[in-house]
Amino acid sequence: MAALDVTYAPISTDDAGEVLTLQRAAFVSEAQIYGSVDMPPLTQTLEAVQAELADCYGWTARVGARIVGALRGRIDGDLLLVGRIAIAPDMQGEGIGRGLLDVAERESGAAQAELFTGSLSEANIRLYETCGYRVSERVPQGDGTEQIFMRKDLRG
Repeated sequence: MAALDVTYAPISTDDAGEVLTLQRAAFVSEAQIYGSVDMPPLTQTLEAVQAELADCYGWTARVGARIVGALRGRIDGDLLLVGRIAIAPDMQGEGIGRGLLDVAERESGAAQAELFTGSLSEANIRLYETCGYRVSERVPQGDGTEQIFMRKDLRG
């Protein structure tokens, strides 16, 4: 199979509709894992995504004109806080999430990056670990699951 021709570019408010559609499709599998659709990526409105994109640090991954991945976060001093990564379901496993993390980390100028996922999201945890992230904190959610915070040094 030929390698995908993926283009990475800074995210913009013009991407809001496509990013919302992408995140809803991408997070259905998370909703199935956790047994609930009551999670921000699935309940967020277009207006909320537009407002978030106006004030965030983020990147898109495109194959042709189609957005197949998006990463949103913010930079707080020397820390890149990765808030949400969404990859189109039919493109998962193609290295797009790894590519988004790589460009976001490299272009941020930050010394460290932090992200989080749920304890049942084993594929996410494996991906982040292979990208150099290590568990820094586990926060019990009161339902038997934990929020897993992971950090990575970006310098040195």
